[in-house]
Amino acid sequence: MSDKLTQRQQEIFDYLRKEQRETGIMPSTREIQHYFGFASQTAAMSHLRALERKGVIQRLPGKARAVVFPEDLDRGEIADIPVFGSIAAGMAQDAEPEREGCISVDISALGIPRHAKTFALKVRGESMIDAHICDGDTVILEYRQPRKGDIVAALIDGETTLKRYVVENNKPFLRAENDNFPDLIPARELVIQGVLVALLRNAA
Repeated sequence: MSDKLTQRQQEIFDYLRKEQRETGIMPSTREIQHYFGFASQTAAMSHLRALERKGVIQRLPGKARAVVFPEDLDRGEIADIPVFGSIAAGMAQDAEPEREGCISVDISALGIPRHAKTFALKVRGESMIDAHICDGDTVILEYRQPRKGDIVAALIDGETTLKRYVVENNKPFLRAENDNFPDLIPARELVIQGVLVALLRNAA
């Protein structure tokens, strides 16, 4: 049985739970600091330590954004997924993937196979809105061969984009989920970099 939380501890606990439930991502100490107006990340960390002592959260050593709820540990499996910058869900554009850290997600809750090789990208643009993928969302992709109809991150003629993988007359191409965007038909190459397996909604 945990000790009773102070009002501020309860506010922080509620904030952590709300963000994790809505976005799938646990806030960082910097985000906690900014949200509550603390003078430093140290203040945010001391509140997290207090919540851990009272048994309502658990911190995982060596994990990015290393806070989980004990009941989630019982139910799920937390994994770190590398984030490689952003990808255009608009017209294809040059993008050199650059690692920007990791996100910790409950892969069992998202239905991601335990041994899947995955990475995450931040979505820019509106070309996939009819598939409910919006600007600012985060997509989790698996390194594997695509099937017809999969949503994929692809390199098409040297530019990267997020689109639906379509094959007609044995010819693969990419299709937007927005009537304002044309199909993308490769002139030279179409390389699938990953297949969408989960979506984390931008709560902003």
